[in-house]
Amino acid sequence: MAMNREQRRLLQRQGELGADGEPVQTKKREPQAPRQQPKTKEDRVGPVQFASEVRGELRKVAWPTKAEVINYSIVVFITLVIVTAGIYALDWLFGELVLVLFDV
Repeated sequence: MAMNREQRRLLQRQGELGADGEPVQTKKREPQAPRQQPKTKEDRVGPVQFASEVRGELRKVAWPTKAEVINYSIVVFITLVIVTAGIYALDWLFGELVLVLFDV
């Protein structure tokens, strides 16, 4: 098997190659745990429990402050204006080039 120096060093760090570059006898992998079966209808929760779990998860969210929302909104608006102006300028430029190209 041909491999470059980086591959050989990586395999040596992982313990799959010896110092001489020969493969090291490794243990066989343990079988993976069986996959979980899809939940049946009996395992599902009701709407009330679902809503309470959603509320619990939303309490864990790190919500931005009012100042952060305002700052992010300003950044998005300025970016939107700049990108829109750039697209408008390119559209106008290419339009003028086409008109000059076809002598209109």
